[in-house]
Amino acid sequence: QVQLVESGGGLVQPGGSLRLSCAASGRTFSNYAMGWFRQAPGKEREFVASVSWSGRSTAYADSVKGRFTISRDNAKNTAVLQMNSLKPEDTAVYYCSLGKAGWVSNQGNEYDYWGQGTQVTVSS
Repeated sequence: QVQLVESGGGLVQPGGSLRLSCAASGRTFSNYAMGWFRQAPGKEREFVASVSWSGRSTAYADSVKGRFTISRDNAKNTAVLQMNSLKPEDTAVYYCSLGKAGWVSNQGNEYDYWGQGTQVTVSS
């Protein structure tokens, strides 16, 4: 059974940083893309970032480009989302996801396993 467990969320002031981690188990992690999505209250889930199976290809939503960095460590079965220069509009529950294939995608239906989510709140 595949399990994805996020950690690292919390409360941070605008301009601050957080590092989200996602630990995967139950599947050959290194064969599949990883993604991060988020959902704010009253809004639909939206794509944040994706990394290919090898880690060599990445994709970002325009709203986070230049501020967020996605990476993975296949030896440790983990994916990381480094978030810098955080803004109040980044406040949401962040979910990591495991792709159905190895290439990056910004489409939620290209991912078939999801974590339970971790809350990120950006507020002064």
